[in-house]
Amino acid sequence: MQKATAFLFAVLVLGAIALVVVPRGRGGSPSTETATADAGAPSDAGAATAADGGAEPSDAGASGEPGSEVEPAGPVDAGGTLLLTGEAPPPLAGEVPKSVVFGVILVQYKGAQGALPNARPREEALTLAKQLAEEAKTDFKAAVAKGDKGSMENAGRLPRGILEPAPEYVLFSLAKGAVSEVVDTPRGYWIVTRIE
Repeated sequence: MQKATAFLFAVLVLGAIALVVVPRGRGGSPSTETATADAGAPSDAGAATAADGGAEPSDAGASGEPGSEVEPAGPVDAGGTLLLTGEAPPPLAGEVPKSVVFGVILVQYKGAQGALPNARPREEALTLAKQLAEEAKTDFKAAVAKGDKGSMENAGRLPRGILEPAPEYVLFSLAKGAVSEVVDTPRGYWIVTRIE
């Protein structure tokens, strides 16, 4: 369990570093100008503007540029600030635990932090994640085996305040033993279960 906790901590630290260093631009290599503008940008994905190379979540796929990728329906939020419905997560209730033990299924897509160059497109990843979420409700262990590297049946204990707003809300509002729906994170789509 210590290895899993150390791994999770390392992933979170690397993710935080990547948020500061890696530009948020989608589609192709970002220019140095874009990377410089993003380096000091706020981490809230809703604050992205055309000036810093990001697009507002509500105008995804509406660029009108020929050959632009078709994004899945609804807002695109690789920052983990919105739920898949496009809504901001509500604040956590006062009675939620201060930390939880959880399992996670990861489905990466192109552009996600740590994704391999041959990662699947976002829309394909979302379809797979939804299938795995349904399977996870009856057999979490089998769904973990079908997830990408980084999926774990038991990822260890995680305190509140570490994750982005959407995955934190989803994980900490789960009942013990429950499995979540798909949630978008900077690392890819997650399906989580609360073990303890």
